[in-house]
Amino acid sequence: MFYSTRIWLTLLLASLIAAVAGCSTDATTGSNPRIPATTSSAQLRPGDSLAVSLQSIPDPTINNVQLDEQGVISLPYIGNLTAAGVTTGELSQRIKETYIERKIYKVVDVSVTVTERYVYIGGEVTRPGRIIWTPDLTLTKAIQSAGGFTLYAKESRVTIARDQDAYDINVTLAQKNPAQDVLLMPGDSIQVPRSAF
Repeated sequence: MFYSTRIWLTLLLASLIAAVAGCSTDATTGSNPRIPATTSSAQLRPGDSLAVSLQSIPDPTINNVQLDEQGVISLPYIGNLTAAGVTTGELSQRIKETYIERKIYKVVDVSVTVTERYVYIGGEVTRPGRIIWTPDLTLTKAIQSAGGFTLYAKESRVTIARDQDAYDINVTLAQKNPAQDVLLMPGDSIQVPRSAF
């Protein structure tokens, strides 16, 4: 009886070690998918913050605006304008034409610059919310900016949503091999799921 219990415990221990070894190997091998860069990185999108400068008018102004969820901005005297999906140059021209067509100004020089763009992170991170995008922002840096993972995070299956597509990324792999990290684009949405254990 003692001998059969010992064999049973040995087999149980061996299977547990194999299971743990299998889990750790899966998390650090393989490769993350290649995510195509957004085709519209120059185009404005909801959430972008802009500085709209109006010059060559009696009272030159700089208006700080943000595209709302519908991609609309609001400016003095002309109200709402759709800004999503166009470049800053195209928006500058649209604003200029609107002021002139409505006879608010005869001559106006308009320049639009992007002041801030964001990525969004939610789920099992310490501080979910939006993070200011920079050209060198990677997935691992965004997670660090959000305070890191919670104890319940499933680090091997973080989802990035970009241009209507979703990609599962193994962040553990990206942390061990920087070549597997993902460069983020403005407007990316990151979701960190909860682990089953």
